[in-house]
Amino acid sequence: MLLQKTLSLEPTMKYIFYILLIYFLYRFIRFIIPLVRVGRQFKKQVDEMQQRMQEQMRQNSSSFQPDSPHPSAKAGNKSSPAGEYIDFEEVK
Repeated sequence: MLLQKTLSLEPTMKYIFYILLIYFLYRFIRFIIPLVRVGRQFKKQVDEMQQRMQEQMRQNSSSFQPDSPHPSAKAGNKSSPAGEYIDFEEVK
């Protein structure tokens, strides 16, 4: 009698184990899918950012011509106020 109960309990435990296994696999997959999507979206944004940076670098390098003077030198022969020395006297 005890042997029959043990044998009948075994297939039930087997089904419960399979059901739990399927449930945990389902939960794991539902956890992984959003992570994969976020990873792809993050990679796409980083690639777009790099592409914009490279395009901006190309535009900056094409607008700079080594033969032309620096943009600050185009202002003329005016001396900048930061370069002037002004002697202040003490007020008593």
